[in-house]
Amino acid sequence: MRKSKALLFEMSHAGRQGYSLPSCDVPEKPVDELLPRKLQRCEPLDLPELSEGEIIRHYTGLSTRNFGVDTGFYPLGSCTMKYNPKINEEAAVLPGFAYLHPCQPEETTQGALELLYNMEQDLIELTGMDRFTLQPAAGAHGELTGLMVIQAYHRQRGDYKRNKVLIPLSAHGTNPATVSMTGCEVIQVPGDERGLVDLKALKAVIDGTISALMLTNPSTLGLFEEEIEAIAKAVHEAGGLLYYDGANMNANMGYTRPGDMGFDVVHLNIHKTLSTPHGGGGPGGGPVGVKECLIPFLPVPLIDKKGEGFCFNYDLPESIGKVHSFYGNFGVIIKAYTYMRMMGAEGLKQASTDAVLNANYLMNLLKKTYHLPYDRTCKHEFVLSARREKKKGAGAGDIAKALLDRGFHPPTVYFPLIVEEALMIEPTETETKETLDAFAGAMEDIAKEINEDAEKVIHGPYHTVVGRLDEVRAARNPILRWNKEQQL
Repeated sequence: MRKSKALLFEMSHAGRQGYSLPSCDVPEKPVDELLPRKLQRCEPLDLPELSEGEIIRHYTGLSTRNFGVDTGFYPLGSCTMKYNPKINEEAAVLPGFAYLHPCQPEETTQGALELLYNMEQDLIELTGMDRFTLQPAAGAHGELTGLMVIQAYHRQRGDYKRNKVLIPLSAHGTNPATVSMTGCEVIQVPGDERGLVDLKALKAVIDGTISALMLTNPSTLGLFEEEIEAIAKAVHEAGGLLYYDGANMNANMGYTRPGDMGFDVVHLNIHKTLSTPHGGGGPGGGPVGVKECLIPFLPVPLIDKKGEGFCFNYDLPESIGKVHSFYGNFGVIIKAYTYMRMMGAEGLKQASTDAVLNANYLMNLLKKTYHLPYDRTCKHEFVLSARREKKKGAGAGDIAKALLDRGFHPPTVYFPLIVEEALMIEPTETETKETLDAFAGAMEDIAKEINEDAEKVIHGPYHTVVGRLDEVRAARNPILRWNKEQQL
């Protein structure tokens, strides 16, 4: 592994100083009166001593190593790493929004409440639901909220035996984890030879203990569930509900709505579908919408229109309670709302049109070189298999690292699990034909290199700041802080 630039501690020189703190404005009292002795530090902090210029150069240098949609192509399958218009950021930092405090009286926050109310109405129109909560902080948080609402619905009806949730094998990995968190049992549903939910197998596991079916449509294979109405009918007739994982909504906007397909609950990843920044640990947004019968169980408060103004509604006695401090990630919601208003209905539909077009164009370029398990029209993403390349010595993970050397972020690898050596590719709607052609060219070049000398590929990347890591050792013995005796 190549050694990166020096860490701050390694650059430290005694006596260098980058910043002078202002004079202390704390009243001069004995230290013990201000802080218990057991909490007092006996020795000075072991911090690096550097000039301001050195620190700025260090962190600026680190920032240039980041990879994002602003720096390059980011075809991360199932994550919709689309371009984030900068007008979204400008709207979120407007003083009237940025300087609000969540504890202010309602009458002083009417503009913010109106935005949240309008955002809910727009999401209702986009999805075909009847009401939304904007509290969940991300997709998995939305999943948990949605399943909690479903469980509350069943309990309110006295139907305590419903403790099983059906999940297709092609589902997102967070789905089974969320089911476990709600105390339910995961029942897997296999797919058919077309890559879709096997309706016969689904019906075989449906009984009176089924709480819900969690489904992504289109699926993680990028394929639209053609029998969705029959699927919904089978689940509903057994007394279960349908949960829509909205991670792939970028393929559907303006064409079809989860509510029209028969879903009862939906979460939207607004940090994917509606362009707010995604990745790096957050923040995100995962609003949850429900049909009318589930409204009483939504988290409080909801935002209602009252006369000419807006107010918080806490009068939901059957609510599952709050799932986020205050009212959700407000800044993220502002960005998504800005995007929706800027695009309009036709613009959102065009975004889905272009996302599907780009995915099919790229798929047809790459299936000439890589194995395509499900060779049919896809939606916003598709999944290739590197099984032929693996037999020659280099698999999906090696291809991903080779892409780094060529300036591209790799796609999702080894997922979904039902595809051997999976490469899950989502180009999104914002990429040009030239970018897609360049990516396809890089993928073809890597395949050729594997055919000629796979040994060379499995030792890459060669041109990144950090070379290939010992992933097993890193997982078992992580180094989480700098140590003079244990340098990387």
